[in-house]
Amino acid sequence: MKMKQNGLLSVSSLIVFLAVLFPGQGAAGRAQTAAGVASSGPNATSVGRPHDDTYVIGNDDRLSINVWKEPDLTETLPVRSDGKISLPLIGDVEASGRTPRQLEEAISAKLRIYITDPEVTVMVLQINSQKFNILGRVAKPGSYLLTTTMTVLDAIAEAGGFQDFAKQKKIYILREKAGGGETRIAFNYKDVIQGKHPEQNIRLEPHDTVVVP
Repeated sequence: MKMKQNGLLSVSSLIVFLAVLFPGQGAAGRAQTAAGVASSGPNATSVGRPHDDTYVIGNDDRLSINVWKEPDLTETLPVRSDGKISLPLIGDVEASGRTPRQLEEAISAKLRIYITDPEVTVMVLQINSQKFNILGRVAKPGSYLLTTTMTVLDAIAEAGGFQDFAKQKKIYILREKAGGGETRIAFNYKDVIQGKHPEQNIRLEPHDTVVVP
């Protein structure tokens, strides 16, 4: 197992090196370029790291786990139905319910037994846990992946529209409450498409169920 080595050149050494490569560049320009190269190393502050501190990982999401300079620990894998992932050396790690940054920290903590200062990056490659259901008199009832901007009208369109005899004025959305149970939200399709009560065309949330009687 490889340990991290500090192989970065100092800024002053880089300036000398850049003077050979770019003889036409002024001293100030070479210093700025050298500083930029030095700050881009793996030990620099990663302002542009691919984090989303608001997204919470869920079951079936596909993740990329990268451990710097440790190819044997770099994996692309889905979150299992039990909410965990399994990595070499450290075994199972709880992924569901954590943000990518929180999962990075959890993996790093376990890896410190084996590696000095492990640098872990977690990216969500594919979101499969964010779904909604649409049931009843639609052409294609079932479970669908939820985009961040999907509304009730979008869900009906995604399901192929209504079947004959659908009660378009009696549609409702079942939404899980934080403390348990469900709340029922009315949706009158006829009113909404005529510009009445546009507030009923709510943005769907994960695990919402749209029911078309």
